[in-house]
Amino acid sequence: MKGLRLGYDHDDYKGRNVVERGFNDTKQWRGLATRYDKLALTYRGGAASSVRSPSGCVGWTVCHDEWMNSSGADPALVPELLVRDTLKSIQFWCGLCGFEIDYQRPEEGFAYVSLGSAHIMLEQRGVGRNWITAPLEPPLGRGINFQISVPTVDPILTSLRDANYPLFMPPETKWYRIGDLDEAGVTQFLVTDPDGYLVRFQASLGHRPIVH
Repeated sequence: MKGLRLGYDHDDYKGRNVVERGFNDTKQWRGLATRYDKLALTYRGGAASSVRSPSGCVGWTVCHDEWMNSSGADPALVPELLVRDTLKSIQFWCGLCGFEIDYQRPEEGFAYVSLGSAHIMLEQRGVGRNWITAPLEPPLGRGINFQISVPTVDPILTSLRDANYPLFMPPETKWYRIGDLDEAGVTQFLVTDPDGYLVRFQASLGHRPIVH
């Protein structure tokens, strides 16, 4: 109606700039603004990060970029997994879990994939030069699990569930003692790759003092 004056909270209104700057930050990341990302998983990860600022960073865009660029230096440890079918493994690691192919040698059944600072080599059994110390029996990688840190586990969980891919352990929140006074919290879940290698994706919840 003409002349109608709408009430508003003066203190709340002063925070309007926070919302506006949040949208501006979102539009500055071309992955969300232009759908530049090739994988729906990566796009969902960016959207999820927009409401969950990991590692206490100021601004989710900065955090996401820092995490994705954290692989700038060559990692000191890169596991090489001997697999039955490299293409099937790539579908799991890249198609479902958000890794990207850095390079590959199809004639050797080899692919080098990464997600942030997590790097993994995949080599197809019987194609390239395999180093085998004992007979290979499924599930492979017995006695080991690969812990992979991500800003949030939600987009990977969604991708796996959409594909009806089974989890080895459902999501949980867990706090681990890391000293006499502090403990570190994570949200995590476990899943096996097509060859049975156990993978643990986890997102940090930060540290807190131990309450006795």
